[in-house]
Amino acid sequence: MGCRERSVKSELLRTVAVEGECAPDPRGTLPGRGAYVHPVPVCVDQAVRRKAFPRALRVPGPLDVKALRRYVEQAQGC
Repeated sequence: MGCRERSVKSELLRTVAVEGECAPDPRGTLPGRGAYVHPVPVCVDQAVRRKAFPRALRVPGPLDVKALRRYVEQAQGC
């Protein structure tokens, strides 16, 4: 979604909208519409810049992505 490159599903991180924020769903079990992004900070930043999360998740207004960024940074060891 951020870099617009295609990848196999296992290489991507599913995200969902939960109470006005974009939450990571690494197990893919949370209910609702999901959007996939590479689990790297650059890809997440590109998606935020393009306002792709609200569009892909079909929610009105902006989404808080702090939890998603924190998850990706911890996974990368930043």
